[in-house]
Amino acid sequence: MTVQFYKYEGTGNDFIMIDNRQNFFPKNDIKLIERWCHRRFGIGADGLILLENDAQSDFKMVYYNSDGRESTMCGNGGRCIVAFAKQIGVIDNKTRFNAVDGLHEATIQEDGKVSLQMKSVPAVAVHEEYVFLDTGSPHHVTLVQDLENFDVQKNGAAIRYSSLYGAAGSNVNFVSQISENHFRLRTYERGVEDETLSCGTGATATAIAMHVLGKTTSNRIDLDVEGGRLQVAFEKVNNTFTQVFLEGPATFVYEGTMTL
Repeated sequence: MTVQFYKYEGTGNDFIMIDNRQNFFPKNDIKLIERWCHRRFGIGADGLILLENDAQSDFKMVYYNSDGRESTMCGNGGRCIVAFAKQIGVIDNKTRFNAVDGLHEATIQEDGKVSLQMKSVPAVAVHEEYVFLDTGSPHHVTLVQDLENFDVQKNGAAIRYSSLYGAAGSNVNFVSQISENHFRLRTYERGVEDETLSCGTGATATAIAMHVLGKTTSNRIDLDVEGGRLQVAFEKVNNTFTQVFLEGPATFVYEGTMTL
């Protein structure tokens, strides 16, 4: 069977998009998804995303990491599937869709950027050397010196597989401050098991963590990732971060076919 796929990227975080409204895709075939995401033996991507029908909303997002396993929420993937849904005629410029962490709203702006509402964050755990929070996916956030030369792969893997997070692990974000509301971020992603050029839930987690630590008083924060720039905005009400929005580009790269 020949399958049409679409390739998208959001600040360098790249995804294989498939219109699965007819429910033909073999969702439990971990090896197939892993092979398609492989950068030498397949299409190459940080993850694969299925767009499916949903009774509550415009569509449902089903996300798989490049290891072939279904995972938690992906912020950049969420922004990219919104752009994909518009390309194939499912939506116009506004949408409400379902994901593993619940319903999300999003808007495609005139400049093509996608603003995606993320889940509210009621609990932020502040430790001596790091902050931990869940923004749809679990994130460990820590400030480091000389981020440019920091070994993200080595240090990220050490934390991801440490006793802190058990078998499930955590994504790991390393951060440096540029100015009052501007930070630089590098992320080690579980499921990819490497540094990615961008992580949307990681950028969201970092913005909130820096606010909690008092590194910024702004509620709109710029984050430079390896693949570009993202913005995160939020409101804080009674120690809960709500109206959380992740904004950035979601770019169509190419389309093609693969055989199941």
